[in-house]
Amino acid sequence: MTVSVKKTMMSDKEEIISVDYEIFGRVQGVFFRKYTQAEGKKLGLVGRVQNTEAGTVQGQLQGPSTKVKLMQEWLKTTGSPKSQIVKAEFKNERKIEHLDHKHFKIVRS
Repeated sequence: MTVSVKKTMMSDKEEIISVDYEIFGRVQGVFFRKYTQAEGKKLGLVGRVQNTEAGTVQGQLQGPSTKVKLMQEWLKTTGSPKSQIVKAEFKNERKIEHLDHKHFKIVRS
């Protein structure tokens, strides 16, 4: 039984996904981008985060699907200590073969 479990675990390669996000609320001027970058790096994700002219924060996440899901939950519920998240939107989720980013970067306008 142990052998078959080990074999199954080794053959199950986790999907790599990409998802775009936009976070609404008090998310600018509260170090949201810095904390997002740190959390993404901690989870081993790559992508980007940037402020928008509309007062939101947007970006893209890429990495193993379980880690991306953890980051999505963090973006919806945690953010930076002084942020107040009203809504988080996630779009264009798709399976990818290769990462488009090398790091998790803050894009400054």
